[in-house]
Amino acid sequence: MSDRHGAFIWYELMTSDIEAARAFYEPVVGWTVTGQSDMPGMDYRMISAPDAMIGGAMQIDEEMARGGARPVWLGYIGVEDVDATVAALKWEGGKILIEPRDIPDVGRFAMVTDPQGAPFYVMRGFSDEASTAFSSDAPGHCAWNELSTPDQKGAHAFYEGLFGWTNPDSLPMGEMGEYRFLLSGDERIGATVEQKDRPAIWLYYFRVPSIPAAVEAVKAHGGAIMMGPMEVPGGDHIIIGSDPQGATFALVGRG
Repeated sequence: MSDRHGAFIWYELMTSDIEAARAFYEPVVGWTVTGQSDMPGMDYRMISAPDAMIGGAMQIDEEMARGGARPVWLGYIGVEDVDATVAALKWEGGKILIEPRDIPDVGRFAMVTDPQGAPFYVMRGFSDEASTAFSSDAPGHCAWNELSTPDQKGAHAFYEGLFGWTNPDSLPMGEMGEYRFLLSGDERIGATVEQKDRPAIWLYYFRVPSIPAAVEAVKAHGGAIMMGPMEVPGGDHIIIGSDPQGATFALVGRG
């Protein structure tokens, strides 16, 4: 895959009820989610925005549930060499949840956490086609990647060293500290916020045409609004919500 080292290239929903998740996200975000998967050993569905695939949904099976899997959104970060990245990650205090392995005809990946415990994937795809899963302005794509962490300074040292990200500027938030922006190359991909009393987690903001319409769709299809709607710099509005299976998600769009 021709993606830059450190770019977000795919988003994945792990869920306890994949059909119910499909029935929720299609009207809420405007995605198309494929039907029953023919992948051996798992039910994995592809998620498409109006113009491109942006991710997948995976059914949590009994073995995964016994191992502690729960409904959650996870991001894939593209790397030049999965094995070398995993080795560096372990040295810097990260943990390996799934050791590096190949997906035939797709790519090599590993599931990991940062030193504070936030889970994500690293991957090198076999295709030469670049991912467009992350796009700040395309409907249905992820427009923002936000890390909540109990150790913001430590998280920045880890991610900047591993992926070459930079933090050229920040937004002061009073008692909440700084909202520190993240750049991958010249592209602003998200930000970090320090929340010492909460577990470390990545939150992904998917773009929708209308936040008021999305709020009504969330409520109508069994989800819950946890925060918002609220306006953010630049004129967009955001919400943070929970889907019917308990996975936290976020949406951004016009108010």
